[in-house]
Amino acid sequence: MTSSRIPRSVRSGFRQWRANRPFWGGLLLALGGAEVLLTEKASVKVILHSGTEVLAGYLLPVVMLLCGLLILFNPTQRLFYSLVGILVTLGTWVTSNLGGFFVGLLLGITGSCLAFGWLPDQQPRHGLLARRRERRAAAETPAPEPSPAP
Repeated sequence: MTSSRIPRSVRSGFRQWRANRPFWGGLLLALGGAEVLLTEKASVKVILHSGTEVLAGYLLPVVMLLCGLLILFNPTQRLFYSLVGILVTLGTWVTSNLGGFFVGLLLGITGSCLAFGWLPDQQPRHGLLARRRERRAAAETPAPEPSPAP
């Protein structure tokens, strides 16, 4: 479905919903958990180790996925969920094929850090960049020449 077929009210509603939460952090953390969970289903030839930590190998990515979804749908508790998310993500290094062959590990760490650093009342970034451009343009325009006195 192309963006021209989606009604403007749906797109603007989603943008408004996304702006009020650490969307990219939660999404990356959830994707990292899903990726680590999928690498647990890899064939035996691909799996690096299998042992007593098999339960933890399945439990930690599920907690990662859950923390990512909770960040998306309950952003007021983002600090707690992102701290749990990063600790669990680091735990997948040992229990889940090197954190899903590094991909899930990197997604989880990046998503947790983005969620932790998100500020709800922060001014949109494009406004700051526009103001900088305006200041730079004002500084570059030459001052008007004073008219000679009669």
